[in-house]
Amino acid sequence: MTRGNRVAGLDGLRGLAALYVVLHHCYLLCYPGYPANTGPAWGGWLIHGRLAVVAFIVLSGFSLALAPARDGWRLGTGFARRRARRILPAYWAALLVSLALATLAGPLPMIHPADGRSAVVYALLLQDFVAAPAPNGAFWSIAVEAALYLVFPLLLLVRARFGAAATMAVACLPVIIAGPAGTTGFTWEMAPLFTLGLLAAGVAARPPRLPWWWLTALAAAPVLTVIAWRGPVWTERHYFWIDLAIAPAFALLLIAVATARSAVATRLLTARPAALLGRCSYSLYLMHVPVIALITHHVHRSFPVTVALAAPAAVLTATLFARVFEPRTGKQPDRNSAGGGSRRSEVTRPPPTAEEYPCVPYDPRSAAAVA
Repeated sequence: MTRGNRVAGLDGLRGLAALYVVLHHCYLLCYPGYPANTGPAWGGWLIHGRLAVVAFIVLSGFSLALAPARDGWRLGTGFARRRARRILPAYWAALLVSLALATLAGPLPMIHPADGRSAVVYALLLQDFVAAPAPNGAFWSIAVEAALYLVFPLLLLVRARFGAAATMAVACLPVIIAGPAGTTGFTWEMAPLFTLGLLAAGVAARPPRLPWWWLTALAAAPVLTVIAWRGPVWTERHYFWIDLAIAPAFALLLIAVATARSAVATRLLTARPAALLGRCSYSLYLMHVPVIALITHHVHRSFPVTVALAAPAAVLTATLFARVFEPRTGKQPDRNSAGGGSRRSEVTRPPPTAEEYPCVPYDPRSAAAVA
């Protein structure tokens, strides 16, 4: 179900997932030792932040492809400019804050002491391809998203001319040729997930009447069972395959939300708290690491206390940050939003939708930094 130029529920889904990322980082900082769960058994569900990576990457491809899927897979002009305007101002502002904290506040969890190399690499969004100390442990995904944006027009072209199977084959080609261990960086690993979201948008544009919520549960249940059975250490070592296995469940979930066949789910995901979280979710992703790092380093590392202090502080910071640095101009619908629109609608920009922003957990390659 769409409301104007938005799919009802996607913002709320993004907001709730972003809040999970905040809780995930609070848990890791209070109970170090990742990938082992050194905290209480009841908190084990908070250790699998990588699953949020899959959810957000699939959602990114889905939300960006909704309008092209309704318009013959045509993207229109100005896509790169719009993406840069949406992503870069807030990202660069958060990068400056993180660099300042890394310089002035001393060593902090998930915030490495940075140098000129780090500043250049992260400012140019090269961190998935060039090694450099991370001024903010959550920034790795921005480079992944930026790279996926570059191939997005190509994926749309392949989908329009050759179909869904060929599109997925193109996305999987680097991994098929080199194997999981032969690819460097996370962009290649995430490309099939992003593409699956894109293809799911084509289904959501003309959805058949199927029990999408039940299909989501059936797709997720085997993967979640294996994760619970084998534990976090085994899961972390096999995340490449876990990602591919769980991604269809997330794609089905997005189709279920878009078709709005569940009144209960729609009410929950469009409720005011979820919607508010969704609107500031990108800034919440960018700024939650400095907030949590400062609180756990200087105040307390008890999980309940950390959550009670860090979660509201991070949300408040993100709300203010979004008002200053996220663009909110124009009134016309965007071709890359759910409602589509004509090419003329690209002249003015709508308020940003949270589902178009990347929001994923810390860099697994530097997990030791959270200890």
